[in-house]
Amino acid sequence: MTGRVDSVDSVDATGAVDAVEYDVVVVGAGPVGENVADGARTAGLSVAVVESELIGGECSYWACMPSKALLRPVTARADARRVPGLRQSVQGPLDVPAVLAHRDSYASHWKDDGQVDWLESVGAHIYRGQGRLAGPKQVTVEGPGGERHTLTARHAVAVCTGTRAVVPGLPGAVDAKPWTSREATSAQQVPGRLVVVGGGVVGVEMATAWQALGSQVTVLVRGEGLLAKMEPFAGELVAEGLAEAGATVRTGVSVASVERDGGTGPVTVVLKDGERIEADEILFATGRAPRTDDIGLETVGLTAGDWLDVDDSCLVRGSDWLYGVGDVNHRALMTHQGKYQARIAGAAIATRAQGEPLATGPWGEHAATADHAAVPQVVFTDPEAAAVGLSLAEAEAAGRRVRAVDYDLASVAGSGLYADGYRGRARMVVDLDREIVIGATFVGPAVGELLHSATVAVTGEVPLDRLWHAVPAYPTISEVWLRLLETYRAEAAKK
Repeated sequence: MTGRVDSVDSVDATGAVDAVEYDVVVVGAGPVGENVADGARTAGLSVAVVESELIGGECSYWACMPSKALLRPVTARADARRVPGLRQSVQGPLDVPAVLAHRDSYASHWKDDGQVDWLESVGAHIYRGQGRLAGPKQVTVEGPGGERHTLTARHAVAVCTGTRAVVPGLPGAVDAKPWTSREATSAQQVPGRLVVVGGGVVGVEMATAWQALGSQVTVLVRGEGLLAKMEPFAGELVAEGLAEAGATVRTGVSVASVERDGGTGPVTVVLKDGERIEADEILFATGRAPRTDDIGLETVGLTAGDWLDVDDSCLVRGSDWLYGVGDVNHRALMTHQGKYQARIAGAAIATRAQGEPLATGPWGEHAATADHAAVPQVVFTDPEAAAVGLSLAEAEAAGRRVRAVDYDLASVAGSGLYADGYRGRARMVVDLDREIVIGATFVGPAVGELLHSATVAVTGEVPLDRLWHAVPAYPTISEVWLRLLETYRAEAAKK
C-alpha cells in the first residue's frame, strides 16, 4: 500500500493519451464516490476520481438537497397553520421567488467549486470527462476538450455512477420533453398545471412542493395507492394530505400517450380509456435505471446497462477488483445507504490492499448488513412518512411469525401540543419468536425525527423487554413508543 501515483506516459499538446497508475480509481463523484475516495485516502491509498458532470452528483444538485429545500417551507407553513396564535399569520401564499432562491442556494447554483475543493483537500486526483472501463483495472477518460487519459488501478476500480430517471416508452413521451426528477427539482418557473405520473417518493414529494408553490397538480397512479412499498396507511394519509392541499390524486389509471407540438406549449396526457388531460408540464416519476450503459462493462465480461450484482463488501460477484457502490447495485436506492456502502467499500478495499482478511466481528466494518434489514427512509410530504425494516406484508411474505401493533399518533400527548388536529399513525412489526422489532412505520407531521430510534431498535435487535425500559420524554411525540409497547403487552396478555 504505497499511496504513490506513477506517470507511465506523458501528454503532449496534440491531445495524445497519457497513462497514470493509482491504487484506486473511482468512477462517479457523487456522495458515494466521494466517500469511497475519502475512505481509501484515509488508509493511505492514492485515488483518482472520474466525473462526467458536477462533482457532488445527483443528490447535491437534482435530488436530496434541492428537493428538501423546496419542501421545507411547505411543511413549515403547514405546521404553523396548525398552531393556535400563529395560524392567522401564515394564511397567505408562499414567497415563490424566495423559495426558489433558497433552493438554488442549497444546490450551490449548480456550481461544484466547493465540492471540488473538498475532494482535492483529501488528496484525490480529479479527472473531468466520461470514464469507461477498458479491461481489468483500467479506466479510460475522455475529457471535455478531447483529451484522453488511461488510468490503471493497482487494487480496485469502484463504479459509483448511480442511476438516471426513466421516461417510459409511451407514444409521444420523449418528444414532449417531459420533466424528470432533474427538471422538477431545478425548474425556475411554476407551471400553472402539472401532471405527475407515478405515486412513489419522487412523485408525491414533487406533487407536494409544486402544489404549494402554485401549480394545480394532478397525480396519476397506475396502482391502487401511493407509496406502494410502504405500509398501506402511509399512502392513504399522504393522499389525504395532497387532496386537502388542492391536488387531485387518481389511482388505477394508466397513461397511453402524450401529445405536445414541438415539445413546447401545453401538453396533453391521453389515458387508456381515452380521457384527455391538459397541463403545462408533465413529470414522469416512474422509476430509475442504472447509469451503466456507457461505462465499458462489456470489456470486463458484464452487460452494459445492467445493475451490478455485489456482495456485502460491494465487490462485484466474480471479480476481485471491481466494486459497485451505491444506487448502481440496486440494494437500496437512497443517498444515506449509498454513503454507508461507500464507507464499507472503502474500508474493504484498503484491507484487501494490505493483504488482510475482512473483519467479521461485531462492528461488521466490511459488510453492508443494513441493506438487508434496516434501511431507513423518510418521505418529506405533508404529512411525513417514515419507515425502517420490514413492512407487515414483507415480513409475512418472508415466512416470519409476526404481529403488527398500531397506534393513533393523535392520542399521544406530544402530538396535540405539536399541532391542533394532529393526524398520524404508527406501526411496529414484531417478530413473535424473538420478540424484537423488525419494522416500524410512522406517518404524521415531523415523524422523520422518530425514525432513528426505530432504526436503532431494528438494527440492534433490541428485545422488547429491554426496549420497555427506554423511557420516552414527556410530552413528546416519541411517547408513541411507550404506547406501542403497552398495546403489544396488552394484546399478548389476551392470547
